[in-house]
Amino acid sequence: MKTILLAILTGFIVGLVFAILKLPIPAPPAFAGVAGIIGIYMGFKAYDWMLGTFFS
Repeated sequence: MKTILLAILTGFIVGLVFAILKLPIPAPPAFAGVAGIIGIYMGFKAYDWMLGTFFS
C-alpha cells in the first residue's frame, strides 16, 4: 500500500510541475495509458505463468 501511495504522490508532483511549467503531460491519453499499463502487467504475469506451467 505504501508503494501505491508513493507512486500516486510522485505522479501528482510531476503533473503539478509540468502544469506550472506549461509543458504537455508526459503520458498518453487517459484510457490508452491505462490500457497500456494493464497490457504490460498482463504480459508480465503471463510470462510468470508460462515459466511456472511449462518449465517447472
